[in-house]
Amino acid sequence: MKKFWKEFLLRGLVCASGGPIVLAIIYGVLGATGAVEHFSPGEVCMSILTITLLAFIAAGMTAIYQMEQLPLPIMILLHGGVLYIAYILTYLMNGWLHNSLVPIAIFTGIFIAGYAVIWLIIYYVEKSKTESLNKKLKGNS
Repeated sequence: MKKFWKEFLLRGLVCASGGPIVLAIIYGVLGATGAVEHFSPGEVCMSILTITLLAFIAAGMTAIYQMEQLPLPIMILLHGGVLYIAYILTYLMNGWLHNSLVPIAIFTGIFIAGYAVIWLIIYYVEKSKTESLNKKLKGNS
């Protein structure tokens, strides 16, 4: 478990700066399109802090796949669950998602669908790599 937390912190710290960069791009686009003309200092501060923490958690949680004690489906559920909680709390705290049933249900559905699509892509890419490697190994035998 100590190895997980060390890897979590390292990955999180390496990638945490990506969150504010993404936020700056989003705010830049909102300003350029006229969708938002001003932000209060409190909004900017909260957004920067929460998006940095979100990037830290998202990157850090990939360390779970280094743990060989857990079965892959459990790791996927833990990873997805932590990401879901981090994203929904970030969105709710910043007012990017209304705190009512319909928006949260829509967000949840989109999150689950997106997470599943990403995992299906990963599964098929890895399966293809494995099949290719197995063919090469059989050809050399």
